[in-house]
Amino acid sequence: MSSKTDTAPSSAEALRYPWEQHPGPEQVVEVRPGVLWARLKLPFRLNHVNIYLLADGDGYAMIDAGFGNEETIEAWTKLFDGPLKGVTITRLIVTHSHPDHVGLAGWIVERFNCPLVMSQVEYLQSVYHQNRGTEERREAQRLFFRRHGMDESLTEKLLGRGQDYLKRVSVLPPSYRRISHGDDVVIGTRRFKVITGGGHALDQVMLYCADDKLFLSADQVLSKISPNVSVWAVEPDQNSLGEYLASLASLTTTLPYDVLVLPGHGVPFYGLKTRIKQLADHHEERCRLIAEACREVPQTSRALVPVVFNKHVLDEHQMGFAAGELVAHVNYMIVEGRLTAEMQDGVLQFRTT
Repeated sequence: MSSKTDTAPSSAEALRYPWEQHPGPEQVVEVRPGVLWARLKLPFRLNHVNIYLLADGDGYAMIDAGFGNEETIEAWTKLFDGPLKGVTITRLIVTHSHPDHVGLAGWIVERFNCPLVMSQVEYLQSVYHQNRGTEERREAQRLFFRRHGMDESLTEKLLGRGQDYLKRVSVLPPSYRRISHGDDVVIGTRRFKVITGGGHALDQVMLYCADDKLFLSADQVLSKISPNVSVWAVEPDQNSLGEYLASLASLTTTLPYDVLVLPGHGVPFYGLKTRIKQLADHHEERCRLIAEACREVPQTSRALVPVVFNKHVLDEHQMGFAAGELVAHVNYMIVEGRLTAEMQDGVLQFRTT
């Protein structure tokens, strides 16, 4: 296990990254005494996920499990045969239902005979993802994409490879232990406050240790990229972006500036409030681009995707996320009174107010 001593940031606003290098595939880094950081590969553009292990009596509590595929099982096997040899996992805390976080939960729970700990909404959402492949649900997704201007060819691609990642989970444990917003959770010698937030997921779990100024932010606040904030067919009018921005605002008012942030992707960092402002500004810039595009002529979500996502050529997987994010922005702007929506030939079109 490698380690590095961190020091306080030089100013309240500074964004600083104490670890220039992330752990290698068979390495674990100690970021604080009794706090270990591992990094697992993912098979898409977002090519990794962070896993944290917190000292917990005679073992460690694991935060998230990784993607549900053979490569992740192999990676964990090498870690448990190497730097984590002899380590016992006392409990698995999964922050949210996305497969890069919950995917291998069943495998970890079975290997260590440990409890699964999640928020109720995220556990039930994980169950939903594992059983979402019925034809009725596919038809609801098909109509959702078509209503937002995706043609038949693109819609079928999105329903194929674009949604395939949701299947990458091991069999979910049939029971779990619930944690909720505001709970106190004792892990070893540390006491964490449970904070949950919407937007990226419905009720994503974050953990804050006030004594150590340590904040496990999951995917709610990432160090260098923006978390995906989307709307899907299961709740087509959801204001997920509004929920996300409200969560960021709450974190700004409740957490101190000098916490060490341990995110679900990227590298640990200082400068939480600066990063939150950057994320909020990023979404406001997207809203501005949408408002400008819809000012003269009403636009569909499909037409707006290249307006907002103009830096990369999107494959089906990325296009699915981009479409979901675009809908999240127009739904938010409708709630805020910045756009109006009208149906033309079964397709939604948006105009700036």
